Amino acid sequence: MKIRILLLTVIFFAANLLISTNGQAASAAPGVSANNAVLIEQSTGRVLFEKEAHSQESIASITKIMTAIIAIESGKMEEKATVSRDAIYTEGSSIYLEQGERMTLEDLVYGLMLRSGNDAAVAIAEHVGGSLEGFVYLMNEKAKWLGMANTHFDNPHGLDSDTHYSSAYDMAILTQYAMNNEKYREISGTTSYKSDGRTYSWINKNKLLTQYYEYCTGGKTGFTKKTGRTLVSTASKDGMDLIAVTLNAPDDWKDHMSLFEWGFENFDMKTLTEEGEVKFNLIDLNKSQIGYLRDKIHFPLSDDEEHEVTFKNYILKDVDTSSENNVIGKKVFFLNDKEIMETPIYAVEDSYSSDANKKSFISEVLSVYKKVTGM
Repeated sequence: MKIRILLLTVIFFAANLLISTNGQAASAAPGVSANNAVLIEQSTGRVLFEKEAHSQESIASITKIMTAIIAIESGKMEEKATVSRDAIYTEGSSIYLEQGERMTLEDLVYGLMLRSGNDAAVAIAEHVGGSLEGFVYLMNEKAKWLGMANTHFDNPHGLDSDTHYSSAYDMAILTQYAMNNEKYREISGTTSYKSDGRTYSWINKNKLLTQYYEYCTGGKTGFTKKTGRTLVSTASKDGMDLIAVTLNAPDDWKDHMSLFEWGFENFDMKTLTEEGEVKFNLIDLNKSQIGYLRDKIHFPLSDDEEHEVTFKNYILKDVDTSSENNVIGKKVFFLNDKEIMETPIYAVEDSYSSDANKKSFISEVLSVYKKVTGM
């Protein structure tokens, strides 16, 4: 009898383990065809999924994301660039520029992003950087500034070169940066565009945007025989924005849709804290200091993770009361004892007697109010 009970107990726990395992499988990260991949949340940069994400690899035409954002930030979008012989004889994909043709930088960037024109890339580089070499220098300096530790550019278009490489993660943080630019978002998310210098429209090669995935908001395709298919795409659903990057991915469209659906299903933008007052207990001085959070703080978390988040308030030892911002401390959030983000804590309007500081604080509040109300 005891043996039978023991056997039934073992079967019961085995069945529960099987059910539990099957249940977890529904939330497990999807398999991808890509050699390298990453999925991040856009506003925080949190990595939700990665596969060999920091490996240095050839990246093909997703290089053009860097070319585009430098062109946009140059302030020369309305200027006309003169197309050189070098530009029209650049191999690979083209928007069929002619030598001596003059086209606005804005049109060239549309041709660069939608049709992946290598000729457009060279024309942009020569106009913005003064030369191809000058522009490549700007690309690499920008990469360093963004913290793209596994990146080096040799050209503005992405044709194969032994020393032209990046990583899935680096391309994700580049895209995260670029998506903060309104003009870049507009161009990246455009399905078709007609230049004044053309009788036909350019259709975006990004089929996630034009055909396959309703939540896609933009991105950039890439391909060479040596590198394979590369793809960067962005998507937005239920208040959360995601960025996916795959390198050498035979089935990249499916990879990105699977990653996005998994991300949207398993994570939400959770509110970590509301705006408002924060109290510091100053044990040494036997008193408290009141601070102020100016914004709600959101972070992508699974339902289980939401209950594991903790925080600590830190007050600065040396507070500069003459500072316009009046930062007096910071609120730091932790997930399983690992720091995930922090936000500044400001002085409340009556924390200091300085009229100038009071005015600064009130001006900031009014500024936020005007943005919210549209005044």
